[in-house]
Amino acid sequence: MSIEHPNQPSRTQPSSPWRAIISVFATLLVLGLILLGALFSLTPSGQAAGKWFTWFFALDTVQLWWYVTRASGIVAYLLLWFSMVLGLAVTSKYLDRLLDRMFTYDFHQFISLLSIAFVVLHVAVLMLDRYLPYSIWQVLVPFISPYRPIWVGVGVIGFYLTLLVTVTFYLRKRIGMRLFRIIHVLSLVGYLGATLHGVYAGTDSPLPAMQLLYKGTGLVVIFLTVFWLALLALRKLEARRQALALARLPRRRHATSN
Repeated sequence: MSIEHPNQPSRTQPSSPWRAIISVFATLLVLGLILLGALFSLTPSGQAAGKWFTWFFALDTVQLWWYVTRASGIVAYLLLWFSMVLGLAVTSKYLDRLLDRMFTYDFHQFISLLSIAFVVLHVAVLMLDRYLPYSIWQVLVPFISPYRPIWVGVGVIGFYLTLLVTVTFYLRKRIGMRLFRIIHVLSLVGYLGATLHGVYAGTDSPLPAMQLLYKGTGLVVIFLTVFWLALLALRKLEARRQALALARLPRRRHATSN
């Protein structure tokens, strides 16, 4: 899928040192809270609080992590699908009348990052599962999973492609718009990998609700992709017609002058 970056007019905003100060302060505050939490967990009171937290949320049960990994996987898939829809909307320009183009582009970028966050949660919880725990290598390396290695590996490859496409949002000025658009075509392959992973490796895929979910979202992406390809073909055809018209124009002027 080729993503076109919207032309944004240059805006001159006065640089304020307070923004940098607030950003640094917020970063230090978060790091300080994490450090204090880590130190508190080493104290007897912290260990007692950890035991109570584990008991209150039943963190030592097998079912909890199983529910979390299933829920995070479904949410990650829906966010990835929504990101695909927004990306096709940006490219096809059929939402420009309803939404600002810059908003659609930025929202598409945000949803892509959010989907990656839920994929990371989905993968991290798999390593905490007590029934079928995954090692770090089984999570990162395709096709070595103890459970349905082919379709889990397809999902891992789809995640890597989605991550690559998302990273290019921040590298488009360095790699150029042509390579940026070529790489973004891989988002379709990444989405296909995530769909196959969910259908053939997901434990909830036999449910009628999940079947309806995968078929419905898949049909929407297929329709929008065909629509985008048709628009792309029409644009190329129109560009050729304009090129031929411009090429014939000097001949007509030469013939009329004679």
